[in-house]
Formats: sequence, structure tokens, C-alpha cells
Amino acid sequence: MTRKRCLLFALGLLCTGNPAYALDIDKIELPDMGDSSGTLISPVQEQQLGAAFFRSLHAQVAINQDAEIDQYIEAIGHKLVTYSDAPAYPFHFFVVLDNAINAFAGPGGYIGVNSGLILTTEAESELASVMAHEIAHVTQRHLYRAFEAASRLSIPTAAATLAALLLGTQSPEMAQAAIMAIQAGSIQFQIDFTRANEQEADRIGMQTLSASSFDPRSMPVFFERLQQSSRYYGQGVPEFLRTHPVTSSRISDTRGRAEKYPYKQYPDSIGYLLTRAKLRVLTANDYASVLNYFAPRQTQGTKLQRAVARYGTGLVYLQSQKFEAAEAVFKELVEIYPEQPQYATAFARVALERQDYTIALQRYREGLQRFTGNEALKQDYIMALLKAGKPQLAKQIVLMFDAKAQQQPVHLELLAQIYNDLKQPVESHRYLAEYYYAIGQTEAAILQIKLAQKSPGLNFYLSAILDERLGYFIHEEQERKRNQ
Repeated sequence: MTRKRCLLFALGLLCTGNPAYALDIDKIELPDMGDSSGTLISPVQEQQLGAAFFRSLHAQVAINQDAEIDQYIEAIGHKLVTYSDAPAYPFHFFVVLDNAINAFAGPGGYIGVNSGLILTTEAESELASVMAHEIAHVTQRHLYRAFEAASRLSIPTAAATLAALLLGTQSPEMAQAAIMAIQAGSIQFQIDFTRANEQEADRIGMQTLSASSFDPRSMPVFFERLQQSSRYYGQGVPEFLRTHPVTSSRISDTRGRAEKYPYKQYPDSIGYLLTRAKLRVLTANDYASVLNYFAPRQTQGTKLQRAVARYGTGLVYLQSQKFEAAEAVFKELVEIYPEQPQYATAFARVALERQDYTIALQRYREGLQRFTGNEALKQDYIMALLKAGKPQLAKQIVLMFDAKAQQQPVHLELLAQIYNDLKQPVESHRYLAEYYYAIGQTEAAILQIKLAQKSPGLNFYLSAILDERLGYFIHEEQERKRNQ
């Protein structure tokens, strides 16, 4: 991908990539979303705004839906949060499938990392250092001091406006509309952090890194590599470097702080290595170049690193529908590393993709016996059951996920397909409506609710649910359009 995304929201995040709008956006001042006592915006409003912002992002960028990648980024994020100074805060971590080097935080603790940044890191501690910095911006309430007027906007309007501003370099029309809406309402926005904010986030982030058993030295190392590489970018400098400059003084400061911590080895986790391999394949424009990347690595490094290169090669074969070659790779990996769930999932996925559903179901059942509760295996198993014509069993498994998981777009879409296969159109349209709403397509959600209301099988209970959701969606859509 060559698209540039201006999504940074928490690291001194100011979108200035488009000269036509840079001056206007620089002048926008955003009132405070709250002070240290939280008097200007309640915790409930904060979470509502965060969820609305996340939906807006779905409508603008490709948010990862792969369960294994989600599991990894959530795991490393929550490990860091545990050792932060706000361990009870409800953070949400996710990956944006974009090769631009970027990371950002939004309201409600929504922290995203671009696949491009993950692939740029050379050690897990480097990735952790960026995430720890983002977490520190949230826990030190830098976000709230940046948004004092957001409480004067409705939640959908505030979320859509923030998304439009942050995506201004990609959609000048959206940015201009947002600016006009703000001016019309006499509301001033400012998305900017002081140098002191950045220094504080570096300092607090480094403390979190060390307490979480990651390498504090990774922060200056990663900053320095980005600074050195920036000379080769010319006009195409990554948004990460545009929106938060990595200066020599900043590198020197973080290096000085890092040297105060005792030195020790920090090995990368298998989850980090496999996630990078998978992202390299999922975001590739050219599979041949990816195969060339993995080929020498299959005979270099440790046994574990060679296995990861084999895994990446197998994923390329799978994506290219070279099922025989993929089968051989994953069969070998499963036999050598029976304790690794990613290999079991990939081995079963080969049978699923080549439409051998009997074998696929058998492999998923065997995998779930070894890795009870593994969400990636269960999610794939549900898809296999649907393709094998077993929607009732698929429904039973979906409903075993916790409430949070069931609200994810991928699960809402699965439920819509399950009820369609079960010949229950009301429920199918209902869950498809929730899916569209979750990815920021409220108009499509309204249409699906109206289709559900006209479908056979409607009862009083479902009618009441549909009426409530329709009213909610219509109100939110009206609020969103009011300032367009």
C-alpha cells in the first residue's frame, strides 16, 4: 500500500500533510474533554465517544479482523496497561491494515497501530515502546486537556468531526466540511500536544516498558532508526515522523533515561514473530517479493526463526491458492510444534479454503481439543460449519463467545449469515444492521432494520427491539448530517 493515513491522535498529532488545509487545521482549537476530576465529560460519555470514533474509523480505514492478530495486539497492550498508572482503565487495542508508519490513540482509550509500524520494528520491545507512549498520553490525560469543547457537540457529530480532521490529508472535502461545521457552531478544536506532553509520555512510557519486562532502550533505538531512515523518504516522509518529529534532543533524552535501567536480554515472543509474518503476507502487494523475503530466512537464524519463515511462506502459498504446497508446510509445522495454535489454525484453513469441509472440521475439532477456548480456531470453525451446512451448531459456538466478542463486526456478520442459513430473516437482517452500524455505515444499518420489520417471523419482542434500534440509528444519522 502507498496510501498515507493521518490517523495520529495522541502523539502530538496534528495533520499537516495537505498544504491547502494545514493552516486552517493548525488554528483549530479543541476544548477540553475533561480535567483531572473528569467534570467536563463523564466516563460514560467518554466511552460512548470512543466507540463512536472507532466506528468512524471503520468507515475510513481497514481495521484488522483477523482473530490471531487481534489476540496478539490486545495481549501486549493489556500487559503494558497492567503496569501503567491506570491498570483499570478500559483500553482497546487494534491494528490498522496500512503500510504507512503510524500509531494513534483516540477517546475512550482506543489505541491503534498500523501494520506498517509493526513491520518496521525489529524487536518486540520497539513495538511495546510506541504502545507504552500512547498509553501514557491517555493515562496522563493529555487527550482531555486537548478537547475542551467536544462536550458541546453530540457524540456522533464529535466522532465524525474528529475522524474527518484526522483523515484530512486523504479527504480534503471531509476536512473542509468539518472545519465549516466547527466554525458554524462557534466551536474551536485543537489537536496538539506540547513538548512537555511528549517528554512526559516518553518518561512514563519507559517506566511502563521496564515494569512490563520490555527493554527501555528500545525507545531511543527505534526513534533513532526512524530519524536516520527519514533522509531517504524525500517528500514521502511517514506520517509518524511528520506528526511527531523525532529530534536529536528527544533521542538523547530517552537514551539517557534508558541507561539508568539495568541491561538484560529481552527475547521476542513467538506471538510477535508470527504476527509480523502474517501481516507481511496480508498487506503485501506482491507475493513474489514476500516469498523472496522469507526464502533466505528459512535457513538462517534460530530454529524458531526458521519455523516462522516457513509459516510465512505457507501463508503466501495459501493466499495464492497453492494448496498442496501450503498443506506440506503446515503439516510439517504442526508435527514439529504441536503446542503452537497458529500452525494448527493454518493447517485447518488449508482444508477449508480448498473446500474439503470434512477434513477441515476434523482439523478444527482436533485443534480445539488441544487449544480449548482459542478464539481464532473457534472463529474459523464457525465458518467451516457454515460452509458445511451446519448453521445450528455454528450458532451454538458463536453464542459461547463473551458479550464483548459478540459485538465485534466479524461476529455480527457471522450471526447474520447463521440466521440466514437457519431461514430466520428477521434475525439475519437485525444482525446485519448491527454489523453495518459497527463499521460506521449507519444508513445501511437503517435499511436492514426496515427489511427486518417487513420480514416473516416478526413477533412482539423482536418488533420492540427493531423499533428501538431504528429510532437510535435514525437519531444518530440525523445528528451526523446536521453539521454537514
